Amino acid sequence: MPLVTVHCQPASLWSAYASPVYPGMVSGPYTPRWFKRLQYWLGETFVLDRVACPETNHFRNQLGLPPMRKTTRWWHSPDGVLCLFPGWFGPRQPDWPANVWLTQFPLWDEDSIYKPQPEVEAFLRAGEATIVFTPGSSNAQAVTFFQAAVEACRSLGRRGMLLSRFPEQVPPDLPEGVRYFAYAPLSRVRSRAAALVHQGGIGTTAQGLRAGIPQLLMPLAYDQPDNAARLKRLGVGD
Repeated sequence: MPLVTVHCQPASLWSAYASPVYPGMVSGPYTPRWFKRLQYWLGETFVLDRVACPETNHFRNQLGLPPMRKTTRWWHSPDGVLCLFPGWFGPRQPDWPANVWLTQFPLWDEDSIYKPQPEVEAFLRAGEATIVFTPGSSNAQAVTFFQAAVEACRSLGRRGMLLSRFPEQVPPDLPEGVRYFAYAPLSRVRSRAAALVHQGGIGTTAQGLRAGIPQLLMPLAYDQPDNAARLKRLGVGD
């Protein structure tokens, strides 16, 4: 059965040239390639393989298949690797798989499954463009993030929109011009947004690029540090 691997972000493709930014890894432009490759090998051998191989090989043994020995040999399908990002965001590297196809950002943000929200529309029309703060749809540890967001709006005298599915994280007494909403599709909000402050997930990053507004990122894990670094190199965020 033909199989195509789909990667939503450049951080999924290791490279000893323009390397993705990972927490704890030394990968700057002056870092020798041999040292980058050594770090990848250490991470795969002592972290990825120890987590992925035992359970996977237990299942493979039930199917009469030989054991998997290196995790990254299964990372990209030999039939094709589809990248859901453009080349200007994640340029192709010499040591990427040869069968990589670069496309565009999907830019889907659940807009089609949400009815228009009158309270969101009313807030966006009520004043100057707002700063949008979102720590990510699954982030339930963002109390200090929203405290800092409210203080920033108060200090700057700017309107702010706080987005989170966890209302207990949001300060109870919000100043005038700062509103909390459980969710608002960024595709509807971006035309009235002055800036976007977020965790660096690829979906939010792409929406901010589509809107053409400044982005301030607070990366926490996974692909977020790499996405933030790419925005900074492009000169559109920090």
